[in-house]
Amino acid sequence: MNNVANASQKASAFLTVYLKEVRENLRDRRTIMTALITGPLLAPLLFVMMLNIGLSRELDKAEKPLTVPVIGQQYAHNLFESLKAGGIIPGPAIANPEQAVRKQEADVVIRVAPDYPASWRKGEAVQVEVIYDSSQRDASTAIERVSGLIESYARQQGAMRLVARGLSPSTAWPVSVARRDQATAQARGVLIFGLLPYFFVITMFMGGMYLAIDLTAGERERQSLEPLFANPVARWKIFAGKLAAICTFSATSLLISLIAFSVVGHFLPVDKLGMELELGVRFALTVLVMALPLIVLLAALQSMVAAFAKSYREAQTYLSLLMLVPALPSVLLMALPVKPQEWMYAVPLLGQHLGVMQVLRGDGVTMHQMLFCLGGSALAALVAVAVTAQLYRSERLAISS
Repeated sequence: MNNVANASQKASAFLTVYLKEVRENLRDRRTIMTALITGPLLAPLLFVMMLNIGLSRELDKAEKPLTVPVIGQQYAHNLFESLKAGGIIPGPAIANPEQAVRKQEADVVIRVAPDYPASWRKGEAVQVEVIYDSSQRDASTAIERVSGLIESYARQQGAMRLVARGLSPSTAWPVSVARRDQATAQARGVLIFGLLPYFFVITMFMGGMYLAIDLTAGERERQSLEPLFANPVARWKIFAGKLAAICTFSATSLLISLIAFSVVGHFLPVDKLGMELELGVRFALTVLVMALPLIVLLAALQSMVAAFAKSYREAQTYLSLLMLVPALPSVLLMALPVKPQEWMYAVPLLGQHLGVMQVLRGDGVTMHQMLFCLGGSALAALVAVAVTAQLYRSERLAISS
């Protein structure tokens, strides 16, 4: 009976702290805006909106007629007739094409030399200049489109010259490359949603950040921790209640973000790019399971860092620096693309990143990969929780100065 009573008292103390912190922070507009609105809702909307605008612009440049300034159009009439058939409209000549391209007055300029007709009649190789600035990312689609059409015209004319000489066109190309792309439509969706794991981690981090600051450095600054610690309740129960409240807000923030991405993802024109996105219930559940130990780890780290701060602003500064940590796996994989190994799934943050990418590709996560992901993050979370719980035993935590 005594054991049951003690267990009941422990659970009661934990629930009291947990419900108190959740209730109080639900009244805090700043916490609600950051944890449940700004991060999980605004970020997906902005992300998809920017992607939509960028994709729409690129598709327009790839499909709609493109006006390109031309110098020497009169020297290559047949070439420009072929370009017109491909949607390239010759524009008026420019006096200084190099300067116009550098100043971004034109994405690309075509220049034909005056000796083009004479060289063509002799059957010699002719040169067509495509002037562009490779540092202009916005011009890449136009450059590829113009270059591709000119090269296609060149291959066609080269084949006709060989036929006129009684030779097979294959004589000039004895080896042909047959490309067999094995990427599925869903796997290609990773190309535009590669940063999704980073968004999820940042959402979890932001969801619990202000709560972690308020429940540690905030209460320390308001001098409300000392009377709380004076209660006849074990410090670890107080910490457990606070940690559970932070985890609740982080998990809720992630869940809202997953729902938001599943909705706004339908508004992306991925079908026009030959891609497919599957952000439904299965995807959300897999991400949630993989993120569970990570939520605890991030909450413990936030509480630990905030425990060293003596004021709310100081804790904000420390946690803003800590926010750089979730970005490391995404930055690392963008700079150094590596083939995923089994052991990588056991590394916190990196394992979740690789797991989300696998699910996005449609390959799914194997049982071994899931166990490594959960086990590695859970072990790191236990260590972080133990260290932070030890900090809560210190009397200095309750002192604001």
